Amino acid sequence: MRDTGRVTIHSEHPFLPPDKDRDPVRRFRGHMPAPVTVWTTGAESLREGWTVSSLMIADGQPARLVGLMDEDADFVDRLRETGVFVVNLLTAEHRLLADAFARVGPAPGGPFTLGSWSTSEWGPVLDDAAGWLGARWNGVEASLGWPMLIEAEIEHAEVSGTSPAPMMHLRGRYEDPQ
Repeated sequence: MRDTGRVTIHSEHPFLPPDKDRDPVRRFRGHMPAPVTVWTTGAESLREGWTVSSLMIADGQPARLVGLMDEDADFVDRLRETGVFVVNLLTAEHRLLADAFARVGPAPGGPFTLGSWSTSEWGPVLDDAAGWLGARWNGVEASLGWPMLIEAEIEHAEVSGTSPAPMMHLRGRYEDPQ
């Protein structure tokens, strides 16, 4: 077959299986809006991060956080060393950053080259995030389905009153709630 150099634009994802061949539980989960966050840990050249939408926060003394993470993510290895991490709450302007940390989008020089970052005692904080949490992992390694379950105590919380509303993940796409 000769390459004509033409690019075809599809209205749907060209590699997505038909509805009847998709996992119904995964499809159900995809219909539930979820916040888009980037979890970060480490410092300087030893920073790691990963995009996470499967999380829950429980009020209390202390407040707790649970999330699901790919157990093969480099973030998990660094978390085992540091024991602490930051949950950065993203806005619609962070779409490229979310893809870069999910390892599905380009980030020449690495995902931390996207955005401006500050250092905290829990890890890197995205300067223009809608908010962020500083958390301490309980160190327990458990699986919940296929992913690793991460449970942590929330030690610090900040919410920006000036940033746009947080971005959501719905049906495989980022959504701006505004």
